[in-house]
Amino acid sequence: MNLSFHLDDLRVFCVAARRASFAATAQELGASPAYVSKRIAILEEALGVRLFHRTARRVSVTEEGEAVYRQAQQVLEGVDRMAETVAAGREAPRGLLRISTGFRLGRRHVAPVLSLLSKRYPELDVWLEVVDRRVDLIAEDIDIDIRVGEVQEPHLVAHRIAPAFRGLYAAPAYLERHGHPRTLADLAQHECLVLRERDLAFGVWRLTGPNGLETVKVSGALASNNADIVRVWAREGLGLVMASDWDVAANLAAGELVRVLPAWSQPADVWGVTPVRSSQSAKVRVCLAFLQEQLTQGPHALGT
Repeated sequence: MNLSFHLDDLRVFCVAARRASFAATAQELGASPAYVSKRIAILEEALGVRLFHRTARRVSVTEEGEAVYRQAQQVLEGVDRMAETVAAGREAPRGLLRISTGFRLGRRHVAPVLSLLSKRYPELDVWLEVVDRRVDLIAEDIDIDIRVGEVQEPHLVAHRIAPAFRGLYAAPAYLERHGHPRTLADLAQHECLVLRERDLAFGVWRLTGPNGLETVKVSGALASNNADIVRVWAREGLGLVMASDWDVAANLAAGELVRVLPAWSQPADVWGVTPVRSSQSAKVRVCLAFLQEQLTQGPHALGT
């Protein structure tokens, strides 16, 4: 075995194994597919194994590749820890920071905050993955997942970024036509705008009120997996919506929406979730502290 390959070849391989596509890997790394293919070929030759099954449209990791992937991740994590140890006395964090979050939170708040973070710490390389699904932080090599609501995975570390709650809202025009619900059970008789979010059961609303936790099955003529669309429908008087307080703050201030059943709410704090291996990383700690600062009181704070 001739181990004449670069550390970057391991990084390219790990991204390709996660993405299952040389083209997607090239896009993430800012390189060409030919470069990715070349580095993988060099690594395969050096290790004397075939790392991928290749087809016209995608690649998949071989059994040997799975073993190399696990070892490569350990090597790269060790190198990153070594670099952080050496840089511990420096003021500025450095290196790649991979962050994931949902579409609306990411677009309106997290992305602008990360722009400020990048300006403050120019030696940080930030990758933001915006998806409306629950990510597997370990399998997808994510350092921080910024999410709304409870963190249920026992193998992850949760860092509270900002307090928040979900409430029920409707346009005054809708309430004039259909009346105000008086109990949570009344929602079954109303048009409810159902949003398929990362952490919510579709069509089931669970809220805490005077009698503790209650569950109601809701339905309506309109449903979507996009929070912007559902909020517009609510503003147009087409039904009731359950949304985070920060997400509808501007609509409340403009009188476009009003709170319904204010005695009922759902905890929806914003959390920065990390794998155990990343929770003590200097760059992760800096990013979490910056997010907490900016999302609670900065120009891109929740509710602004």
